[in-house]
Amino acid sequence: MSDLAQMSAGAVRGPAKRTGHGTQAMAGLALVALPMAMLLGLILWPTMRMIGATVTLEDRIGADRYVAFFGDAYSMANLRFTLEMSLISALTALALSFGIALYLRFSAGRIATMIHALSLFPLFVPSIIISYALVRFLGPNGLFQLLLEQIGITQYRTPYLTPVGPFLAFVWENLPLPVLVLSAGLTQVSDHAVEAARDLGARPLRILWEILLPQTRRSLLIAFALIFLGILGAYTVPYMLGPAAPEMMGVYMQRTLGNLQDPDSAQVQAVVLMAIASVVGGFYIATMLKSQGAER
Repeated sequence: MSDLAQMSAGAVRGPAKRTGHGTQAMAGLALVALPMAMLLGLILWPTMRMIGATVTLEDRIGADRYVAFFGDAYSMANLRFTLEMSLISALTALALSFGIALYLRFSAGRIATMIHALSLFPLFVPSIIISYALVRFLGPNGLFQLLLEQIGITQYRTPYLTPVGPFLAFVWENLPLPVLVLSAGLTQVSDHAVEAARDLGARPLRILWEILLPQTRRSLLIAFALIFLGILGAYTVPYMLGPAAPEMMGVYMQRTLGNLQDPDSAQVQAVVLMAIASVVGGFYIATMLKSQGAER
């Protein structure tokens, strides 16, 4: 009788469990239905239409517009400048952020708290405010030049409207997010591993190279991808601080569309930039999936 009772109870519990899973699955699908509809309707569908428009000519399909883009010296100079600025700025911001995250990981007290707060401060400042502040500080007759003149330095050359201007803004603007990502990654490094390496006589550089970097590699890759993608399509900072030529692709696209009234060329520029961003974005997604798989 007890066996029959257990079997009947199991038979009752089995369908109930399957029904619960089915209900949860339907609830999950209902929750993601609206975001997926917005993704398809507002992003994927317009993107596919834009890509189709760039290869559709009057009476045929061809890549003439892309050939014209890659054959134009000025367009290629702008693309190179954008990639170089994005790569150099992202690597510099990543290196500074990693140094700050390392300090915060192994330090405590008021100074560490103050440094943490200062590193996160740009997160709450809009790009246009950062750009305008740097114009007033680093520009001609700005505060920095006036301070230098007070100590007898009169040969100051402003980085305003040069590649250095947006570089400084990009680095400062992109410090907070990697600091948060890398700090989270460094908290997963065991204190016992670091202490054991110190007991064995390992120097700080060896600990960094053999313990900290390998265990925070995914966090570094994720942070780099986020910074790079943010800089790649930037408009406000290069528009206010960057040189007139070459110019970053965000400014170039806006000028092509607004000033030159050439939407076809602007779409080609957008698709080229989107293809580059997709490669880096795919790399970021693959890294995230590997990280989640390793946690499971």
